Amino acid sequence: MAEEHPLKPFYSVLVLAFFCSLLVSGAAVGLRPFQEANKQLDQRKNILRAAGIYSAEIPVDKQFEKVETRIVDLVSGEFVSEQVLAPGEYNQRKAAFTEEYGRQLSPGTDKAGLSRIEKYSLVYLIKDGQNIQQVVLPVRGKGLWSTMFAYVALDADLNTIQGISFYEHGETPGLGGEIENPKWQASWSGKKVYDKSDTVRFSVLKGESTATGEEAAFEVDGLSGATMTSMGVNDLMHFWFGEHGFKPFIDRIQAQGGFNG
Repeated sequence: MAEEHPLKPFYSVLVLAFFCSLLVSGAAVGLRPFQEANKQLDQRKNILRAAGIYSAEIPVDKQFEKVETRIVDLVSGEFVSEQVLAPGEYNQRKAAFTEEYGRQLSPGTDKAGLSRIEKYSLVYLIKDGQNIQQVVLPVRGKGLWSTMFAYVALDADLNTIQGISFYEHGETPGLGGEIENPKWQASWSGKKVYDKSDTVRFSVLKGESTATGEEAAFEVDGLSGATMTSMGVNDLMHFWFGEHGFKPFIDRIQAQGGFNG
């Protein structure tokens, strides 16, 4: 019998690894459309949850028919025409890191710990016929271990919080991870963002709120054992509802008499 070449096992393993990598790559490419579809479905669910109108009994696409997706210029507060920038083609998360659609934040303005933000943001208008009932805004900011992503729904007055839905983060389960707790998120409903002087007054406390009367409308209890995460949520709210976030948009709509004015 001919003696087996000493490199034959190595070649066999190499060929096997090559074909396995082809199979994995092919599966990844083939599954990508399904992954993207599931990601969009999950995002829509969280937008509906923030607005308090999600139902597990009705197809998400059917429920989302009452949602109009628009793009807003964060500096001017104006809606951007779909001919200029189409919502379905705009990747907001990637936009912040491009020269065309992103911009650097100075340390003094970067309350949410983002370094860079996008120039344009998606907004979601919850409609009843031609009337806009709520607007859902995407927000994010640094927690203890991760960037926390959420949707905040405001009533048509653009000040009263209807709800919030955190949908992505890497905070500690059972501690900072409680930002996903439906009971805690429900405590946001009815809270106010701005006071009478049009300043962001909303706060996530380090502990439990003891405020009463009008003061209670601006406070949410902090998460037990998760001070840094609570502070991160507080900071992201102050950033995104301030002048570098959605404040120009909110001011412009209110100056026009509101959405339905």
